[in-house]
Amino acid sequence: MVHSRLQGCLPRLRGILPSLTSAEGRVANYILENSQQIIHLSITELAELAQCAEATIFRLCKRLGYGGYQAFKISLASELVEPLANIHQEITQKDSLSTIAAKVFHSNIEALQDTLKLIHEESLEKAVKALHEAERIEFYGLGGSAPVAMDAYHKFVRVGIPCIALTDPHLQVISARLLSPKGVAFGISHSGSNKDIVESLKAAREAGALTICLTNYPKAPVTKVSDICLISSSRESHFRSEAMSSRIAQLSIIDTLFVGVSLLRQDMVLDNLQKIREVISRKRF
Repeated sequence: MVHSRLQGCLPRLRGILPSLTSAEGRVANYILENSQQIIHLSITELAELAQCAEATIFRLCKRLGYGGYQAFKISLASELVEPLANIHQEITQKDSLSTIAAKVFHSNIEALQDTLKLIHEESLEKAVKALHEAERIEFYGLGGSAPVAMDAYHKFVRVGIPCIALTDPHLQVISARLLSPKGVAFGISHSGSNKDIVESLKAAREAGALTICLTNYPKAPVTKVSDICLISSSRESHFRSEAMSSRIAQLSIIDTLFVGVSLLRQDMVLDNLQKIREVISRKRF
């Protein structure tokens, strides 16, 4: 029986070392020597550091009784990280609400500053050009990335390009496969390891559409199926259920793309904004 949260993963990893293949042994030793670092690494990054295939890491996690690498990391994090760090790394039990607010705001500010330093202007320009020229744009997001996809749709619906945000994995892959070569599929994933987002972008590519990803990890699986990669940054742990400050950074990248496309379609956007103001005004007293 596979458990998603088994305890004592490091002792058990030491225990099976003698029975591992040479490739699995390299991964196991790397994990044992760099356990604190592992919870921040994607499977792609670990594979590169341990000089092995991603499939080797997956097999090792299965041998330990986990459903996959993510489940292993969650268990590892529960052993290494203080419980409050799952909410926010800098928060302590004694903090007042004003101190908590200051730490959360500071974390968000750091994420924005770090992302600004990471922005690759050429990739940003390519993304703006692709979105401007698209006949249809589809934004894909699941879990914590779903609100980012919805925000992107809420903005880009104003620029006069048919677009949609899809937050159901089945609808994503169906719609992606039906895109035309003049369509753009835009996948949003903090970890970049979400299988459904990767499969949807792969389906869009098969249809001939251009693919864009927005992720926190430049070597994540989603980047391998994307024509254009946009990277956000935050100092959050990869195992958190919600990537809080990274979402702020991703929303800012979406805002940047929207402004960039709006400048290229200025007359249409201004006309659309006036129409929107008129119709929205009817909903207010």
